[in-house]
Amino acid sequence: MEENKQCIECGRDFFGRSDKKFCSDGCRSAYNNKITGGSDKLVRKVNRILKKNRSILQKLNPDGKTTTHRDQLLKAGFDFDYHTNTYTTKEGRQYAFCYEYGYLPLEKDFVLLVKREESN
Repeated sequence: MEENKQCIECGRDFFGRSDKKFCSDGCRSAYNNKITGGSDKLVRKVNRILKKNRSILQKLNPDGKTTTHRDQLLKAGFDFDYHTNTYTTKEGRQYAFCYEYGYLPLEKDFVLLVKREESN
């Protein structure tokens, strides 16, 4: 049986099932965004930066291994402060990775771009 209820987001009266809390999908979405917005804001920001970095590395390295200048990465919006993991070789070289795409700083502000092959 439908009963008159009040939306917990906007306060408007509406009719609906006894367990219904919102008058519309928009109010439900707005309410849930407010609830989860604060705690996940930093996570979403970092994920957005990581995805952008990965996209830039992928675009500049279509063949799996190439060299570019640091300025080209910066010009594209790359943020060197964010990466998903690092890999140190036996020789002590440290690669930074954004998921499967990585880079190794070289001399004179050049950067070696690599793609990690998937291993089964």
